[in-house]
Amino acid sequence: MAAQPSPPVRRTVIENCAVATVDADSTEYPRGHVVVAGNLIESVGPGPAPVAPGEAVRRVDGTGHLLTPGLVNTHHHFYQWITRGLVQDSILFDWLVALYPIWARIDDRLVHAAAQGSAAALLKSGCTTAADHHYVFPRGGGDLLGAEIEAVAELGLRFTAARGSMSRGRSDGGLPPDSAVERTEEILAASEEAVDRWHDPSFGSMLHIAIAPCSPFSVTSELMREAAELARRKGVRLHTHGSETAEEQRFCEERFGMRPTEYFESVGWLGEDVWMAHCVHLADADIARFAATGTGVAHCPSSNARLAAGIARVPELLAAGVPVGLGVDGTASNESGELGTELRTALLVHRLRSGAGAMTARQVLRMGTMGGARVLGRQAELGSIEPGKLADLALWKVDGVMHSSIADPVAALAMGALPPLTLLLVDGLPVVEDGRLVRVAEEAVAGACAAAARELASRAAAD
Repeated sequence: MAAQPSPPVRRTVIENCAVATVDADSTEYPRGHVVVAGNLIESVGPGPAPVAPGEAVRRVDGTGHLLTPGLVNTHHHFYQWITRGLVQDSILFDWLVALYPIWARIDDRLVHAAAQGSAAALLKSGCTTAADHHYVFPRGGGDLLGAEIEAVAELGLRFTAARGSMSRGRSDGGLPPDSAVERTEEILAASEEAVDRWHDPSFGSMLHIAIAPCSPFSVTSELMREAAELARRKGVRLHTHGSETAEEQRFCEERFGMRPTEYFESVGWLGEDVWMAHCVHLADADIARFAATGTGVAHCPSSNARLAAGIARVPELLAAGVPVGLGVDGTASNESGELGTELRTALLVHRLRSGAGAMTARQVLRMGTMGGARVLGRQAELGSIEPGKLADLALWKVDGVMHSSIADPVAALAMGALPPLTLLLVDGLPVVEDGRLVRVAEEAVAGACAAAARELASRAAAD
């Protein structure tokens, strides 16, 4: 039997738009094109696309638009979508103590709803890849990590699921209630199982697993050491919270006799396979160690402001060569849940702290794209618009009433209101069109999230 011809590769042509490639040379085209073949970028350049008229393609007229790489979210807590707006006026430690007992009542059904709400907000704000740090695993809660992986896949978001954990309860000097922690051996077994079950290291993977003990004040040093050994044996990345608040620094000095960065180094937690959330309170010596080891940082400016944690020294981190990406953090401390708005927030807070030249529109766009890809170890696949990379792309409308008078389209994105999304591609496929989710009904997601929030509140009130 003769071999059957292969079906033609689907192509999408986006043209007549401004293109910010975020490549190594920061190449931009005031009026350019991108051709997508399958799930890959085939070509990018100025002027019309080099595709013959009549060829079977989807053509998108990008007139009045800016095309960028899809944004990359490097830190989140999806389950918190159903506890937004609570504990509004507290610093981190007090906020956690108030919320831990509520979070200890989640289950896989509630987590599925919350994860869809979080993923929806990210997609609608231009995010195509997200890392979520889930660390609350109540006994009898079911398959919580599986629930969020399933929820995210239904929406089409590229995903790094960080299997978190807490092992130091209140009786052992930690912050979480004892009912919300797991035993070290349980954590290590569940983490290894998650890697074996879900982690896909292939080029273009839609799902990575990372190993992610929660924080110095909620896990033991034994767990930190053994988690690092496990992750390196399995070939996956490590993630945790670090140097988020002055209170955390005092905790480490009192408990371990050293600053957080010194503590992390002592348990094997600095390296190119590690990224940490926040890193607000870093001294010059800490920044030097991050730079020397290639340790990455997830910068979460809105959450840090919401909890009055401080302003991270991001200009200094970037100047030292530290990989830095943007993060939403959990939506109980950043109720908007949008990654796109973190571009503007980051630019403004660093100018407030360090002056008008501290951060530019293009620097924050790079942080939100290539910076995030680098932090997640995916810079060869994501973060810039270059031939051979994955077709994760955001097409922003910048000719409407909110943006038409801003001549520089990158400034319109990074300094103005978040522009509407005309098209968001993940793996070459549309997941948002004309501002609406493609694969699920937004009204159904909203209803499920509202019901889940009410149910969790009712469970907490009943105890």
